Amino acid sequence: MNGSRLARLSRVTPQQLRAFEATARLLSVTGAARELHLTQPTVSVQLRELAATIGEPLFESAGRGIRLTQAGEALQQTAGELGDCWRRFESRLAELNGLVRGSLRIAAVTTAEYFVPDLVGPFAAAHPGVEIELAIENRDRVVERLQRGVDDVAVMMMPPGELPLERRPFLDNPLVVVAPAGHPLAGRRLRLASLAGERWLMREPGSGTRMAAEQHFAEVGFEPRVAMSLGSNEAIKHAVGAGLGIALLSLVAVRPPVGGAGAAPSEGLDILKVAGFPLRRRWSMVWRSDRPLTIAARRFIEHLSEARELRAPAGGRG
Repeated sequence: MNGSRLARLSRVTPQQLRAFEATARLLSVTGAARELHLTQPTVSVQLRELAATIGEPLFESAGRGIRLTQAGEALQQTAGELGDCWRRFESRLAELNGLVRGSLRIAAVTTAEYFVPDLVGPFAAAHPGVEIELAIENRDRVVERLQRGVDDVAVMMMPPGELPLERRPFLDNPLVVVAPAGHPLAGRRLRLASLAGERWLMREPGSGTRMAAEQHFAEVGFEPRVAMSLGSNEAIKHAVGAGLGIALLSLVAVRPPVGGAGAAPSEGLDILKVAGFPLRRRWSMVWRSDRPLTIAARRFIEHLSEARELRAPAGGRG
């Protein structure tokens, strides 16, 4: 990069970058203006001046909307990295002063919503200077966020193998077979093969629970008769309760951890006694190994590692 290009880039203002970041994220100048409490012409001028300074168009028309150009995509990534660098700088300053401040971004897969808030709450109370953002997404979205480096830490059962990640298992995640309450097989000791004729309700493809189920079924040579795929644990629980089939679910979705091992399953459901189940899996904290952690993220990882009182209950009922 020559001196004249560096001189031009030094004229980029924080206001222009904020306008660009909001527009790139929302793909809407109107939406960005609304979020930033600016007029649309003001945002348009900032984007136009930014593009002129960089010397490349940042957006292009796409039907009735806009999309990022290749230069725009590169700038969006760079802006994100600049934001991460500043967050680490703030965290380092706080660390030098013996404080834990800054922001902490956590992503968790949908099944983890049953317990992650219970872990975040005590951490937030102990560290009031940390601003916490918690995103609950399906596994594909959490993997995408890890690819883009959006979050400091993610909570999931089956981390992707293709990314440079640190992984720390911290909580049991038994998977159990559930059926409608009063199902003819409830209370009996079963082999998985005896469920071959049942209608199976599964999480959507790409879900961690679905991946764990398919992995186990392939290992034991079992082929379930999949009748329906649903996009959430609650949808599956309602469908099972309505008699539409049986399902494999995380026990934390069926029996809330607050209730402990003696708590009953969700109303309308029975946990079947199937040989080889509960299927033993674990929740893990994962984070990018190629990016330094903020002090807030390090403290949160320590907090989860020490959180022994919250355990997914084991076993089944009836």
